[in-house]
Formats: sequence, structure tokens, C-alpha cells
Amino acid sequence: MTKKSTGLRILIVDDEPLIRWSMAETLTNDGYAVAEAGDAKQTLEQLVHSPAPDVILLDYRLPDSDDLKLLAAIRQRVPGTPVILMTAFGAPDVVAGAVKMGAFRVVSKPLDMRDLGSLVQMAYAARTTH
Repeated sequence: MTKKSTGLRILIVDDEPLIRWSMAETLTNDGYAVAEAGDAKQTLEQLVHSPAPDVILLDYRLPDSDDLKLLAAIRQRVPGTPVILMTAFGAPDVVAGAVKMGAFRVVSKPLDMRDLGSLVQMAYAARTTH
């Protein structure tokens, strides 16, 4: 059973189609409007040609961006949008750099899909309080 729409737009950025699909299915079933991007180029195109997302789930390593450059570009284009950085490479310097650049949270992959909706809600709530 699909829940009523939350009205929130979520952008999922990950180069693994199965991960994007799984996250999109979970969030869509929770009532979110979901857009997807498989790399940095698609992400930036989404941010230019589509309404700004309410929350972005961003993979740290992408085929065309494997550092925090994409996060910096996102912060410039949509500075108020919470970004949850997902990584299997949670080195302290990556985490510290992401937080310093304004990431809402850095989470380890694989994500527990049961917690995904509440994580998105927390990120959005943090946005609305600033």
C-alpha cells in the first residue's frame, strides 16, 4: 500500500542502479517524489533543469567525481538543501570535510532501508529550522 504523498522531492545520486532503485522504491512507497542521477553530470543537470530537491542523498564516489567537489557544487547551486553523504569509505578526513562543507550527515553504506525515511525527515526538519 502506497502512503499519501509527503510533497517532498528527494534526489538520489548513486552510480549503482540497484542501490538507486532500492532507495527510490523505499522512498516512493513512503510518499516521496524521487528523482535519480547516476553521476555528477546528471546531478548538476537535475539541479539546473528541475525544481530544487528538498533533500539530496549523495554517494561519495561516482564515476566522474570521487571526492567532495560535487558536494561543493551542490552547496553553490542549492545552498539550503540538506545533503546526506553516503559512503563505504568513511575515512575521518572525508567525514570532517563533508561536515565542514555543510553536509547534514555522513552515513555508511550499505544503508538500512528501514531507516531511510526517518533520515530524510530529520534532514528536512533541520532545513526548515534554519
